[in-house]
Amino acid sequence: MEVIDSLPIWVMALLIFFLRILDVSLGTLRTVAVVQGRLAISVMIGFVEVIVWAIAVSQVITRVQESPILLLAFAAGFAAGNACGIALERLIGIGMVVVRMIVSSQPEAIAERIRSMGLTLTSFAGQGRDGARTLMFTTCTRRSLDRVINEAATLDPQIFYTVDRFSQTGHVGPFPHPTGWRAIFKKK
Repeated sequence: MEVIDSLPIWVMALLIFFLRILDVSLGTLRTVAVVQGRLAISVMIGFVEVIVWAIAVSQVITRVQESPILLLAFAAGFAAGNACGIALERLIGIGMVVVRMIVSSQPEAIAERIRSMGLTLTSFAGQGRDGARTLMFTTCTRRSLDRVINEAATLDPQIFYTVDRFSQTGHVGPFPHPTGWRAIFKKK
C-alpha cells in the first residue's frame, strides 16, 4: 500500500475515478444478472464489485483531508459509471425479449422470414382503426432483436412493435420445436 500512498494526488484522483467507473459498471451488470435470476454470475460480479469499491473508498477516506478533489473524483466516477454500465449492458445484450408486432402488409412473408431465422412466431388477425391488421408475437435474444425488427420492417415499413424483457419462460406439455442449446441435438 506504500506505493499507492506515494502517488501524486492527481494520479490518485484518476485512479479513484476509474475504479468507480469499474465498480458502478459491475453493479449495473450485477443488477441485470439478479433480475434475470442468474445466481452464479451475480455472486461473482458482486464479489469483484465490492473489492473494487473498498479500494476506492478507502483511498478517499484516508486522503480526503489532504485533498477534497478525491471526493469529487469518487462522485464523478459514480456518475460516469452509470453511463458506462448502461452502455456495457446494452452492448452485451444478455437475456431474452418478447416482440409484439402489428403489421398491415405482407404478414405471411414476415412470418416466414422470422421463422426462417429459427424463431417461433404466433400470429392472429386483428382489426385496427384503419382496417385489418395481423398481430405477431415472437421471442428472441436481445442480441438478435435488431435483426428481427429490421427483417420485418423491410417487408412492412409501417410496422408497429413493442419489446419487453423477461426473465423466465416455460412451456407445459410437449414442445414441438426445441430451443436454445437443445436445438443443436434435434436438427436434422
